[in-house]
Formats: sequence, C-alpha cells, structure tokens
Amino acid sequence: MRRILMLGLPLALGVLAAPAAASADDLTGAQSLLCTPQEVSVCTEDTDCVVSNALDLNLPQFLEIDLKGKRMATTKASGEDRSTPIRTLERENGLIYIQGIEGGRAFSFVISESTGLLSVAVARDGKAVSVFGACTPLSAGK
Repeated sequence: MRRILMLGLPLALGVLAAPAAASADDLTGAQSLLCTPQEVSVCTEDTDCVVSNALDLNLPQFLEIDLKGKRMATTKASGEDRSTPIRTLERENGLIYIQGIEGGRAFSFVISESTGLLSVAVARDGKAVSVFGACTPLSAGK
C-alpha cells in the first residue's frame, strides 16, 4: 500500500482531508511544498473500498514536492529514500496540477494555492487510491 501511494502518490501524495478539519497554508508562488496525507481510500476491483487514515496504512507522514525541479520525495525522517519525477505540472486559476506515471501507476494531484488543501488519485490495474491532505510551503533551508 505504501509503495502504491508513494510511487503513484506516489503517490502520490494530496491530498482534501476532512475539509472542515484540514488546516494548511497559502502556497501562492511557493516552489517547494511539504504535504501530509490525512485520509486515504483504497478500492480494488474485487473488494469494497476501505477508508482509513494515513498512519493506519503505514504511509510516510510527509512528502516533499519540488515544483521547480519537478520531483517528489519522501522526507529523511520517513526512513525511506524514494522519489519520483513529475511529468506534468501546471498552475492555473489558483490550483496546482501534478501528474506522473511510475511503476505501473498513474498519479494526479490537485493542490489549492490559497488553502494548501490536497487531493490525490493514484491508479493501477485493478486498484485505485484517493488521498486527501494538506500542504505548506517548504523553506529553502528546510
């Protein structure tokens, strides 16, 4: 499960958690983001969907997104060294759109620049994962 989200969330990471409970920052003009998943749904073609929080699914707590360098990566604190390129990156009408493909998975992120709220979809043959979360600007010094 962790691999599905990080290589697709890769991911593909975010992420609108419980919209009323989510809290994030204004990302207007930010080039580096730190995102965290809050709520995750996993659906397979032969079973019902399961909704859980990211910690229950053993997902990394944070994902760094480098918009300028077009890369996403787990943080050092995650204990994992995973990253993936961003193939498509668009900023339009206050939203950041991120898409990519890796390891047989397609991922798509939509992030609100004004609120930092994140919605993510990851798909592979027979499985779909959706993630809601929040992002904040990441300073150059981290």
